[in-house]
Amino acid sequence: MEPLTTYPLKNSVRKARVFAVFLSLALCTAILCLLQLRLFKPKMKDFYSFEVKDSRGRVVSLEKYRGKATLVVNVASYCQHTDKNYISLQELHREFGPSHFTVLAFPCNQFGETEPSSSQEIESFAKGNYGVTFPVFHKIKILGSEAEPAFKFLIDSSKKEPRWNFWKYLVNPEVFH
Repeated sequence: MEPLTTYPLKNSVRKARVFAVFLSLALCTAILCLLQLRLFKPKMKDFYSFEVKDSRGRVVSLEKYRGKATLVVNVASYCQHTDKNYISLQELHREFGPSHFTVLAFPCNQFGETEPSSSQEIESFAKGNYGVTFPVFHKIKILGSEAEPAFKFLIDSSKKEPRWNFWKYLVNPEVFH
């Protein structure tokens, strides 16, 4: 009589090998998926990846300011702080502008309704009265559900919400996120 243990043993070894191959394939697949997620995750947005509108309503990419320290300011024409701020901002822009620095002005009427004019009138006011040479963009909202995405990004990133006109954010010349 022949022993019966030889056949089940061969079958057990075969099942163990198939299981080991299956397990190694599953493990390799899991590792590849993790590597792919890590290597190909979407690039996180930074301030310079946004687009805004200029005073005439044309779309402008903030990418053109990458590599410069950027002072982002919400401005208002009829505020008690208008004179000293526009004068100081223009002086900063004039003095440091050539050295990789820029001021970006975003008119906003959400604080005391001190910026009631149109975007083009605001730009004309700033250039005519203060000799402003830095960009003055389209009038925006910076608070609430209608907030300009670039400004919302600054607020979310800094955890600091503007409380009045001429609130300033200094954006790193390399990246801000």
